[in-house]
Amino acid sequence: MAELTHFDAKGEAHMVDVSGKPVTDRLAIAEGFVRMTPETLALITDGRAKKGDVLSVARLAGIMGAKRTSDLIPLCHPLPITKVALDLTIDPNRTGIRVEATVKTGGQTGVEMEALTAVTTACLTVYDMVKAVEKGMVIEDIRLVLKEGGKSGRFEASK
Repeated sequence: MAELTHFDAKGEAHMVDVSGKPVTDRLAIAEGFVRMTPETLALITDGRAKKGDVLSVARLAGIMGAKRTSDLIPLCHPLPITKVALDLTIDPNRTGIRVEATVKTGGQTGVEMEALTAVTTACLTVYDMVKAVEKGMVIEDIRLVLKEGGKSGRFEASK
């Protein structure tokens, strides 16, 4: 089992020292899903949400979330993010919106948390934008899909 790096020898939480690690290209892709009723999905698809363009606002919120990850997660390093892209896809078969975030950096630590934060923030924004018509939406299946770069190399989630 891998060692937990956010704890020191005494078991106390600390920020990992990455100063000795080489700067490498790093990439992370995460995904999540907001499940809702067909009526709510139609409201979004047809552009009838009272708060505006749900997908555009959620995309921007996800980008902002990625950039603010180190402000939200106590032991995350602030990173020079070089790319954040969010893809929000209507899925009528599953009745909801699939959110995928891709984050890149050239740095000494990975961007997995930034990708996960981007997805979570976008999903929460979708919820916020249409909660007036449906409070029972479910945010689900948030996970890391792909990670590249760094000492641990490539990780790809099973389908």
